[in-house]
Amino acid sequence: MPDALELLKTRRSVKPIEMTGPGPSSSEIETLLTVASRVPDHGKLAPWRFIVFAGDARLAGGDKIAAVFRGTRPDATPDQIEFERQRLARAPLVVAVISRAAPHAKIPEWEQQMSAGAACMNLLTAAHAMGYVGSWLTEWFAFDRAAMSALGLADHERVAGFVYIGKAVKPPEDRERPRLDTIVTYYGGTPG
Repeated sequence: MPDALELLKTRRSVKPIEMTGPGPSSSEIETLLTVASRVPDHGKLAPWRFIVFAGDARLAGGDKIAAVFRGTRPDATPDQIEFERQRLARAPLVVAVISRAAPHAKIPEWEQQMSAGAACMNLLTAAHAMGYVGSWLTEWFAFDRAAMSALGLADHERVAGFVYIGKAVKPPEDRERPRLDTIVTYYGGTPG
């Protein structure tokens, strides 16, 4: 599948501020989430779920983030509060991938967390395949319990990532990638 390999080799992260609309349609969002959920999942636990921020919901979510920010930063300026309010409005679509990892008799929590990470990556790859760009971010509100609660997370849930999806304002630039000889070791020596 040379086309699939080329697709994987060309995926790039794009900053949300460098995204524009239009965003994915409702049917495209359903496809994105279907692909995102097709990840390794030991025990078929689905140890993740998705919160979709599209349209006005991006600002509604931003209102919650700004309120938490304002509550912890009484010295915050109006510009800073507005910046926080716009956090989820920087791209046409934001999908929060929520890890629901929990103790299990046979499946380590670490495996469940990695499954949520794989869902983030599948979401990015699917967006790229559909002609969109994406960025997987975790910012302060991904780790702040009050912000997580305000966005609808249960006490045992955590944010694996906020995946921003849109169209590129300009062609994405590649960044230097690590050379394989600096990151790969062949156990027992190089094959062949």
